[in-house]
Amino acid sequence: MKPLSRIDDVSTLQELGKASIQIVHDLKNQLNGLKLYATFLKRRIEKSERPEDEQQTIIKLITGLDRAASDLSLIVQYGRPIELKKQAGFDIQKAMRSICSRLNEEALPVVCDSNVESLLGNGDPTKLTDAFSWISAGAAGFRHDGDSDTPIRVSVNRNVNDQVSIEWSGFAPIDHDPFKSFAGSDEIRMSLAAKIIEAHGGSVEHDRNRFLATLPLSE
Repeated sequence: MKPLSRIDDVSTLQELGKASIQIVHDLKNQLNGLKLYATFLKRRIEKSERPEDEQQTIIKLITGLDRAASDLSLIVQYGRPIELKKQAGFDIQKAMRSICSRLNEEALPVVCDSNVESLLGNGDPTKLTDAFSWISAGAAGFRHDGDSDTPIRVSVNRNVNDQVSIEWSGFAPIDHDPFKSFAGSDEIRMSLAAKIIEAHGGSVEHDRNRFLATLPLSE
């Protein structure tokens, strides 16, 4: 068999990517079907007053199906081009403060600080807010065991190149790159977050115990 040319190789990878996205999409639909049957079974169990442990088992099954379907949806999003609906004047600083406040309400301690009151960018508010939220929650998940009360620190600043830089710190050292990983729900979201930020002309990186995202500003 002759080796693939560069053009053949790219074409083959593109076709494989499209097929993979379709397979994942179909798997998600199958999981949703299983959830429907599991929900029906849960109602039957509740009506028949079955033992508590049986009810808890079916609840855990439904929760697991929900989580798997959500992860597959994220993978499908990751495999497709990022479509942005940019808006001028999106305040990145305000968005981060709101994210930190919400995560604290969810018992994920995060502290935000900044050297400016506002940082206006030209971006997709929904997608960027999702990206920042996923990275923040992922950082909180990497805290040291037994150190759940120590907050993650998020610094939002303007750098010398007229870009906004967002730095997450305060978690345990990480030996792999969570922005290029699909090892669990948090890292799937972080990988998609990196793709969203890159689609805005920015970048993300990690160096064991720090995440750094940079984005261009437009004021």
